[in-house]
Amino acid sequence: MNGSEYRIEDLARAGGVTVRTIRAYQDRGLLPRPERRGRANVYGARHLARLRQIAELLDRGYTLASIKELLEAWDAGRGLGGVLGLVAEVRGPWTDEEPARMSRAELDERFGSTEDEAAVAEALELGVLERVPGQDDMFVVPSPQELSVAVELYAAGVPLSAISGHLRELRGQVEHIASRFLEFTTEHVFARYLGHQPPTDREAAEATRLVRRLRPLAQRSVDAELARAMRLFAVRHLEQQLARGSTPTADPEPLPVLLPASTIRSVEGLVGAANAAAFITAATEREVQARTLNALTPTNRQTTDIDQIG
Repeated sequence: MNGSEYRIEDLARAGGVTVRTIRAYQDRGLLPRPERRGRANVYGARHLARLRQIAELLDRGYTLASIKELLEAWDAGRGLGGVLGLVAEVRGPWTDEEPARMSRAELDERFGSTEDEAAVAEALELGVLERVPGQDDMFVVPSPQELSVAVELYAAGVPLSAISGHLRELRGQVEHIASRFLEFTTEHVFARYLGHQPPTDREAAEATRLVRRLRPLAQRSVDAELARAMRLFAVRHLEQQLARGSTPTADPEPLPVLLPASTIRSVEGLVGAANAAAFITAATEREVQARTLNALTPTNRQTTDIDQIG
């Protein structure tokens, strides 16, 4: 066979996949059937190109079902350029912040020369740090700002375990906000472009421009709402803390006591409506005094024992 013709084993080798994968792609309709020549199945350059397209789309996060629809559109004469451009825009950075590199010595120095292996392991799990392949003492810091926040909190006396726990909680809440923002914009903006599969090149290009325009809106709205909420709750929290530390200048207001309506009617029938409140107060005070005296006075048995000793 010449260079543009392959047996299935040769195609698998050239495409970087297994023979089993090629057969699975054929069964799903992702890969055209080979040409039959006698007893042999012959694959060509278009099969290899299709394998490479599938691999690229898988790398971009597409499922096999979505890839099938995209490839069917490609076969029908509609390009993939617009869709791939949209995917690249969405998968691109959503911040202007640049990652940084930091050695283990620099990391320990930022945290007061504290060598905490558990904290480093948790930072790696959370993605605050990433290892540099082949360099055990070097890390990539995806967000230097996030690490700086942790450094300041630690310097203020917050334990590293508490910082990690707070980040986990915060991340869950922020992911919920991001999800809701995407649902909101998809419903009101992107549905017209993405409501059918696959979008045309023109629709994909328009959606890409919108992503570029709307990308900063989520952060701006969250920044504004966070500032408003922090101002509101910080003032309220400070007032509560100051109130706890102050000395009361007067007796606190008594708690209201609710009595059954039938009891109040009985008291009013006994002493009259005008005297009911005073009667209930006096009766309550008398009961309190009686219970206090009972607590201070020995029981009859104790008195008898005392008399017998005397």
